[in-house]
Amino acid sequence: MCGILGVVGQAPVNQLLYDGLQVLQHRGQDAAGIVTTNGKTFHMHKGSGMVRDVFRTRNMRSLLGTAGIAHVRYPTAGSASCLAEAQPFYVNSPFGIVLAHNGNLTNTEELKADMFRHDLRHINTNSDSEVLLNVFAHELTQRLSGNELNVDAVFGAIEAVHRRVRGAYAVVAMIAGYGLVAFRDPNGIRPLVIGTCVNNGKTEYMFASESVALDCSGFNLLRDVQPGEGVFVGFDGEFHARSCASETRHAPCLFEYVYFARPDSVIDGASVYQARIVMGEKLAEKIRRALPELDIDVVMPIPDTSRPSALQLANHLGLPYREGFIKNRYIGRTFIMPGQAVRKKSVRQKLNPVACEFKGRNVLLVDDSIVRGTTSKEIVQMARDAGAKKVYFASAAPAVRFPNVYGIDMPTRAELLATGRNEAEIAEEIGADAVIYQDLSALEEAVSSVNPKLSSYETSCFNGEYITGDITPAYLDAIEADRLDGKAGAEQSGSEQMIDLNLNVAEQNLM
Repeated sequence: MCGILGVVGQAPVNQLLYDGLQVLQHRGQDAAGIVTTNGKTFHMHKGSGMVRDVFRTRNMRSLLGTAGIAHVRYPTAGSASCLAEAQPFYVNSPFGIVLAHNGNLTNTEELKADMFRHDLRHINTNSDSEVLLNVFAHELTQRLSGNELNVDAVFGAIEAVHRRVRGAYAVVAMIAGYGLVAFRDPNGIRPLVIGTCVNNGKTEYMFASESVALDCSGFNLLRDVQPGEGVFVGFDGEFHARSCASETRHAPCLFEYVYFARPDSVIDGASVYQARIVMGEKLAEKIRRALPELDIDVVMPIPDTSRPSALQLANHLGLPYREGFIKNRYIGRTFIMPGQAVRKKSVRQKLNPVACEFKGRNVLLVDDSIVRGTTSKEIVQMARDAGAKKVYFASAAPAVRFPNVYGIDMPTRAELLATGRNEAEIAEEIGADAVIYQDLSALEEAVSSVNPKLSSYETSCFNGEYITGDITPAYLDAIEADRLDGKAGAEQSGSEQMIDLNLNVAEQNLM
C-alpha cells in the first residue's frame, strides 16, 4: 500500500504536498518523494525513510512550481530498500512524464517483455510502477499529432493502459508543459479522491489516496475518481474527465476500511470511522450468537485502528471498555515494517500494558485483523504477564487465509497465521483462550451500511477470489519463490541516500 498526491494550484505547492504526505504517512514509511513543475522543468527530491527525514528546508526550497505530485512508499513489488524504486518515477519521452502509483500490477513480467521487444523501452528497476509509467508514456506517444498534445490523446493513452495492464492501480502523473493526469483501475481496487479549493477566484485541484489529505490542506472533497475513469487537469486549471474503460466494476479493497485508511477519511463515499463502528456491532452480534458462554469482564482495543470497533462492541454487549495498552507513538506501524525480525522486536517497544486493568480479569482484546499473528501472540502474552486470568482475542476482520496480490505486503501463504488452521488452532498458536473472527458477509454489510451504493468488494485475502481473474496457483507460487529469493539475496541499503534532481525537458523532442 502506498499514498499518492497530486496538486494543480495557483501558488507554490511544495508545502501542500509535504503536509499531505505527512497526513498519508500511515500508508507507507519506506520512502517518500515529491516532484514539482515550474514551466517545463521538473524539480524532484526523494529518499528512503519517513517524510520528516527525507525533506529538509534546502530540499523544499528547490521544489519550485504551482503543480506537483508526491508519494509515500510501502514495499509491495520490487525491493524495499532500493532507493532507485522510490517514487515518483520519471521518463523523458514524450515531453517528460513523472508518475506515482498506489497498487500492484499482476502482469508485470508480460508487460516488461512487451516493453523491451515491441515498444523498445528499457525498464531499469524491479518496480511495477516504472513499468506502468512506460506503458502510459508509450501509448501517449502513439497518439500524438505532431509535437502537440491534446486531451483526446491523454484519454486514449489511459484507455490503452486499461487494455494492457491488469491488477490494482491508482495513479497521478504530470506531463511537462501540459498538466496533471489521474486514473484508476477498472475495478476501483485502490482509492483516489478529488478535492477542490478556490484561490483568488480560480479553482485548485488536489488528488489523494484518502480524503483526510484534502481536509488537512483546506480542500473540499468533490468526489472519487471512478473505476476506469481518467482525469486531466491542465496547468491552466481546465478540468476534463472521461470514462476510459469498456467494462468497469466498483469493487474497492475491503482491507482499506479494516486497517489501512485513517478513520477520519471518506473513501468511495463511505466513512471509514462509521464502517468500523458497524464492524464492532457485527462482531458483538456474532459473540452473542455463537459464543454466549464467554465470561468476559472487560473489552480492550489494540490501539489504534481497532478502537471504534472495540468501543461499539463493548457497548452492544453491555461490557466495560478499558484502554489496557498504551502506545508509543514514535514507533512505526509493525505491519508495514519489512522483515519479520524487526516486526517481532518492535511489538513490546510499541505497546505497554496498564497492569491494573488486567489483573484478575477475563479480557477480550479486539484488533482490526490478524495477519501473520506475530504481534497478536506477543500481545496475548503481555496480557497474561500483566495478570489476566483469561485472554480472548477478537478480530474485526475475517481470517486472512490467502495472499494479496493487489498491493498489500502479505504474498506468501506460509506467513499467514490462518492458512491451514481453524479457530481453535489459531487460538492455541497465539496463546489465547479463544479467537473470534468477523464473518466476511458481516464485514461487507458493515461497509455497505455506510454507503449502500457499494455492493461489491475486493476480498481475495479472505476468500481467495481474485477479482482480476488472472491469478493462478502457479502465479502465487512464483510470487512466493521471488519473495524468498529476495530475502535470501543481499540488498543495497538506501536509508541514508537521497535523489535530488532538476529535470529540464523544455528542449527535448519526441524523436
